[in-house]
Amino acid sequence: MSAVEHRYQVRTREERYRGRIFDVVSEEVTMPGGGTAVRDYVRHVGAVAVVALDAAGQVVLIRQYRHPVGRHLWELPAGLTDVTGEDLAAAAARELAEEVDLVAGRLDVLVDLHSSPGFTNELVRVFLARELTDVPTESRHERRDEEADLQVVRLDLDEAVGMVLAGEITNASCVAGLLAAARARDAGWSVLRRADAPVPG
Repeated sequence: MSAVEHRYQVRTREERYRGRIFDVVSEEVTMPGGGTAVRDYVRHVGAVAVVALDAAGQVVLIRQYRHPVGRHLWELPAGLTDVTGEDLAAAAARELAEEVDLVAGRLDVLVDLHSSPGFTNELVRVFLARELTDVPTESRHERRDEEADLQVVRLDLDEAVGMVLAGEITNASCVAGLLAAARARDAGWSVLRRADAPVPG
C-alpha cells in the first residue's frame, strides 16, 4: 500500500526573467509538515529530437557548438517547440529537414524525458524517423549561427550506443534517444508509440 503523497501548492509566484525560449520563475510552495519553501526554476517552451535511422541501420548525428558548456557536442537533430499551433510530430519533421536535409516516411515516438527536472520543466519528446529521403537541394534550409557550423555524420546505431557508454555522447536527449532506439530495435519495434501519442501529464 502506497503512502498518500503530499500535494505541493503554489502560494506565490514571481517571474524574474522573461525570454524567447525560457523564463525564470520563483514560487513559494507548501512543504510536508506545514511550512513553505521557495523554488526557482526555468519554465521552458519544450523541444523535440529525432533519431533518424536509415535502411542500413545507421543513425544521423550532428556535432554542434553549445555555448553553456563551451564545446561541440554530438547530438540528434532537434529543436524547440516554439511554433504556435505546430504539433510535436510536425516540429520533429521540420527540425529533421532543417538540420540534416531529410524527410521521414515514418515517425514514431521513442521516449519522453524531463531533461533536468531539478531546475526546469522542459519536456523533450524523442521520435524515431525511418524511411528517409533527401530534401531536394533547391528546398533546403539555410543554416545560420551555430547551425552553419553543423557537422553531420552517419554511424551504425550500435557504434553510437558505444559512444554513449564511453562518455563521448553526453547530450541528454541524444543519450536517451540512442539507448531507446537500440532497445526498440532489439524488441522488433514493438515498444514504439504512435507519433500522436499523448504527452505525459
